[in-house]
Formats: sequence, C-alpha cells, structure tokens
Amino acid sequence: MPLDTSTYSLALLRLDGRRWNELRRLNAQMRTQAAADGSSYLEMGNTKVICTVTGPAAGDNKGGRQGGNGEGADVVVSVSIAGFSGVDRKGRKGRGDKRVQEMQNTIQEAFTHTLFTNLYSHSIISLSLHILSQDGALLAASINACTLALIDAGIPMRDYICACTAGSTSSYGSNDEQADPLLDLNNQEEQELPFLTVATLGASDAVSVLVMETRVQVGRLEGMLAVGVDGCKQVREILDQVVKERGRKILEGSLL
Repeated sequence: MPLDTSTYSLALLRLDGRRWNELRRLNAQMRTQAAADGSSYLEMGNTKVICTVTGPAAGDNKGGRQGGNGEGADVVVSVSIAGFSGVDRKGRKGRGDKRVQEMQNTIQEAFTHTLFTNLYSHSIISLSLHILSQDGALLAASINACTLALIDAGIPMRDYICACTAGSTSSYGSNDEQADPLLDLNNQEEQELPFLTVATLGASDAVSVLVMETRVQVGRLEGMLAVGVDGCKQVREILDQVVKERGRKILEGSLL
C-alpha cells in the first residue's frame, strides 16, 4: 500500500517535538533474564516492557490436561501491569482485567500463527509480559518485546512480528475528512485522538494484528493504516539491528 506524503506538511511539530511520521525513541535488549529460556527489555518512548519466555516444555495446561496436542504446542500469554506504571495508580492489574485479557488473547493468536508450533507437540510456550511504564502503544510494545524474547529463546518463527500505532490529527466528533495521519502515538495523543494498532509480518505488508477501539471516519482509515504499516517496517529495522548485535556478542564470546 503506497503512502502518498505529498499533501502532508512536514513543518508542523507535535507536543513532543516529532513530525507526523516520526517514531519515538526505541531501545531494546535481549537476554536480560538469565534464568529464562528467552527474554527481552523494550522501550518505546516512555512505555517500558519486560518479556520472558519459558519453553517449549511439557506441562499441564488449563484444566489440568497435558500441554499442547499432537498437532503443535500451545502458546500461553500472561500480562502483568505494575500499579506504578501509569499516572493513575489503581493497583496492579491482574488476569481478570478485561483489557489485560484482550491483550493476552491478541498476542496469543498472533504468535500461534507465526511460530512453528508443529515442531513441539504436547508442549507449552509461555510468554510473560511485565509492564513497567505506560505511555501509549502498550500492545505494540508488548508484541515487539515478545518477538525479541522468542528469537532469544531460539523458537523458530516465520518472520518478525513488528507492531506500531497510527492515529489521526482530529477526533471523530470534528468530522474532518481531511485530517492527517500520525505515527506512534503517546499516551496523551491516545486519550484525545482516534488510533489503531497494527502489526505486520517481517518487511512485507501482510497484517497479522489490527486492533482499533476508537471511532473514525472511514475516509481516514486507509491513510492511518498506511502510516502504521510503514512504521512497522521502521520498527523491524531497529529490531533487526538488536538481533544482529546480540548475535555479534555471542560470536565474540565463542571466540574467547
């Protein structure tokens, strides 16, 4: 889906100093938890996420039955949001929270169809996400952190799943069909503007996750999606550099 940027002003800056098509600072590390099979730490702006991977391993799944089945492993996702992670300190959100359950289900579905689970029958692959700070793009940051942790664990997958958010410069109520799209919204922008979360498979335009909970005119949707897909490609380049840096350190260590 080609993105025509000729009509978008590059002179206008957002409150944090970014232009409409700029990502926030993205920092990531792999192998941050030595006890886990795979782990990662990721920052997208001020959103900070830790992900740990356990498995593939035999074990009991929900209901006490053996994990996985003859066709492949089960992917199990748990999300824990620290009480100090946001402005409103309402205590730690557990698995019973509806939004947490939606995040878990979305991430589980995405990676179930991307991992080669057929190689690990009767097994469980557990992803544990710990949200340390929230400043927008929470689902996108969690997906990106899971991708790095699964790579660190050595679990084969079809390609990276890279996620990003995209929004629009005016609310639904303003009924502005000519509103410009925005890339990688922070928490303040998400509170005021319509936005979506999109994840793509590798460097392609194949969408593996698309979540939108706000209202927007249909005429704006294509531009938002195009900006989001382009942002996912930028995220992939950054994650790829993190993976290559981790591989370089492993090779250097093996030569010592």
